[in-house]
Amino acid sequence: MKIIDTHCDALSKMWRTKETIEFYDSSHLKTNFNRLQIGQVSLQCFAIFVPQHIKKEDKFQVALEQIKLFHTEILAKHPRVKQVTSWNDLDNLKPNEIGGMLTLEGLDVIGNDLTKLITLYDLGVMTIGLTWNGSNLCADGVEEDRGIGLTKLGEQVVNLNNQHLVWTDVSHLSEKSFWDVMDVARYPIASHSNSKALCDHPRNLTNQQADTLFKNNGFVGVTFYPPYVKSEGVATVEDLIGHIDHFCTLGGVKNIGFGSDFDGIESSVTGLKDASMYQNLINKLLRYFKEEEVRGFAYRNFLKHRPTIRS
Repeated sequence: MKIIDTHCDALSKMWRTKETIEFYDSSHLKTNFNRLQIGQVSLQCFAIFVPQHIKKEDKFQVALEQIKLFHTEILAKHPRVKQVTSWNDLDNLKPNEIGGMLTLEGLDVIGNDLTKLITLYDLGVMTIGLTWNGSNLCADGVEEDRGIGLTKLGEQVVNLNNQHLVWTDVSHLSEKSFWDVMDVARYPIASHSNSKALCDHPRNLTNQQADTLFKNNGFVGVTFYPPYVKSEGVATVEDLIGHIDHFCTLGGVKNIGFGSDFDGIESSVTGLKDASMYQNLINKLLRYFKEEEVRGFAYRNFLKHRPTIRS
């Protein structure tokens, strides 16, 4: 069964080691080409993430360097990987092709320069996460205590996302920032988050947040990072499925997908250590859910909720 994954950090990992990681089959990448093929991943979202220690004046340049790596090390060397730069591109992928979509994790890279944001749109970035865990000029992240939520600049960004049919990613936002964004965003997504009711972690969503996302045509990609899956003990695929089931009880059966966070996490739930093992998850989901529902989680829900012009 084909798979869509809304978040991985392969680009950041490749950038940190410069060009010593080979995307084709490197054991250092959980989302290398071979593993994506074996796992039947039809679309992989590649996050641009600039580490916090980078000087603010250098952050945009680092983002551009990661985009260059996407083109030179992934697209140019692997003709079967096709960049997705419009939502219609998803309908034109051939069965043996893998779509590659750029996303951004944290608007620190633009400072207060919206021209840089427009440049990222032009380069094919289709999901914008306003923050990582801290704060910036746009919003507060989950680890920020100042409590101001979304700034006026952040509101401008969300409105621009709406105009450009770009998803606004709420996964790393503080609760106040989340609610402020939900007042403005037409296309909200939590690209890699789980249920706080099952695992009380700041990065997870409360029932009220999840319910609001679902009611606003939003999308949640459940993530495989053990601390977001289970508070104590070993996190298993069954524990991950528990988050999917819980979101379903909140009315999200048609709003759920996968956002692995491969290559951005030190470990994953047992039995799902890299992209090649995705079909293990599918087979276990089929024990608990109807095939139509599992196909929704795997790829159909993403396609259904992609941004489109609405009246």
